[in-house]
Amino acid sequence: MAITFNADEIFEMAEQIERRAAVFYREAAGKTADAKVQKLFNDLAVMEDGHCQIFQEMRKSLSPEDKDSATFDPNNEAILYLQAMADSHGTEGKKGREVKLTGKESVKEIFEIAITAEKDSVVFYTAIKEMVKLTAGRDKVEAIIVEEMGHLAILKHQLMSL
Repeated sequence: MAITFNADEIFEMAEQIERRAAVFYREAAGKTADAKVQKLFNDLAVMEDGHCQIFQEMRKSLSPEDKDSATFDPNNEAILYLQAMADSHGTEGKKGREVKLTGKESVKEIFEIAITAEKDSVVFYTAIKEMVKLTAGRDKVEAIIVEEMGHLAILKHQLMSL
């Protein structure tokens, strides 16, 4: 049986990913003494906060039809599956499921973690974009993909300049 999700569930998962990303970038900013790098990480955190707000607004503007699930889900298994995907997504802000920055990572290692997470997010959002109806905000998901790709470029440029 194919698993499908409604836009409300997808946006809820995306909000969680963006919140985690903002926490990661703020934590990364606190782990470096370089003021320029701190500013970059804090700026990225603010951008991720903005993405979270976009997904929150998209959820609020969904029609009742968009909120209805296309999958028979009497035990709320679809939302649990989405939660598991968000938790294990290697998302921005996480090296893996439960690993946090220790403070022993070099700035280069932090950039590499962030780059991997941003790449994962681009792939993830590209996949969920196809699950979101045009009327439910697919264009906004596409805009976030472009921004995440921009974050990736910024991080890669900074890493190359180290």
